[in-house]
Amino acid sequence: MNPERPADASSPTERIRMVSLVIIAAAVVLFFLASAQFVMIALATAIILFSMTSDVINFIAKQRIGVIRIPNWAASIAALVLIALALLALSALLISQVNTVVSVALSYTDRAPAAIADLFAFMGPDVQTSIVDTLSSFEVSGYLQAVAGQASSLVSFTILVILFVGFLFAERIWFDIKLLNLLGNQDRARQVSRIAGSIMHRVNYYLLVKTIISLLTGAMVYAITHTAGLELSIALAILTFILNYIPNVGSVAATVLVAFVAYVQTNDSNTVWLVFGITSVIQFTMGNVIEPMMMGRALRLSSFGIIISLAFWGTLWGLAGMFLAVPIMVMMLVICSHVDGLRPVAVLLSREGLPDTD
Repeated sequence: MNPERPADASSPTERIRMVSLVIIAAAVVLFFLASAQFVMIALATAIILFSMTSDVINFIAKQRIGVIRIPNWAASIAALVLIALALLALSALLISQVNTVVSVALSYTDRAPAAIADLFAFMGPDVQTSIVDTLSSFEVSGYLQAVAGQASSLVSFTILVILFVGFLFAERIWFDIKLLNLLGNQDRARQVSRIAGSIMHRVNYYLLVKTIISLLTGAMVYAITHTAGLELSIALAILTFILNYIPNVGSVAATVLVAFVAYVQTNDSNTVWLVFGITSVIQFTMGNVIEPMMMGRALRLSSFGIIISLAFWGTLWGLAGMFLAVPIMVMMLVICSHVDGLRPVAVLLSREGLPDTD
């Protein structure tokens, strides 16, 4: 009686089984990410904030005041308090600007359909009348009030992010010990720690450059819109700052939004074209000249890969997913470049097809 032989891992049946398990696992993960998106977005944001401040905490903890060395826990608490205050202040600013936008938009509700229809004047009066009738049938006030109601959930999101960051700070002193016990090998633990450090460095550098570029762009947009006499100059500057974190499409959306607000408010073609032209030049210069110079070779991602990442995470998590798309892509690039079996994925994600492992 012949004993049963173990299944050959290279047999077609075993390969089909493995592929099926991978597909099922991927479907389960996607379902979990979609169903728990509020918590997962908050967790991803907290991890990014933690990585941005972890090196700063280590630096502060190494400093001395006379003969007294600043303890690690004190540096962590100080960083958590500063992050909490910054997030709460930012949430309050965003909510106030949303309310301002809603109140101003309501005052232009009657004017907006006619202003939009004027854009299609070249197609004839019948088309203009049809557009006005169609836009007038929308309950714009209801949508705007719904947006204002959604803004209140930003406070809950902010508090959840602060809690996640606090727990990460509380656990950070045990990360190395946990990693060593988990892997059971000092060399492997050191390699994983080096990969994590590379991810943190690249994400931090990307966010630093993006923040500087977005701040400068938002400030210049505020100067232009304020000079043009637009009521929503502060809100437009903030929206420009936020949308510039979305690669490629964010700057285009911000420019179109600024021009549209100028058109609805002033209905002056000269003012609209002037605002649109100056804003376009600013966005092009900052996004295609200044930003690549500051980024250098620190962020070498495929442009097509960025678009795919934006589409995937935008579909899964909405606007928040588009903000997180590039940091997640950077993380995947670094991880895949260090794993031999996943290096082809890193080649596809990198710009030149030559991902490094530094």
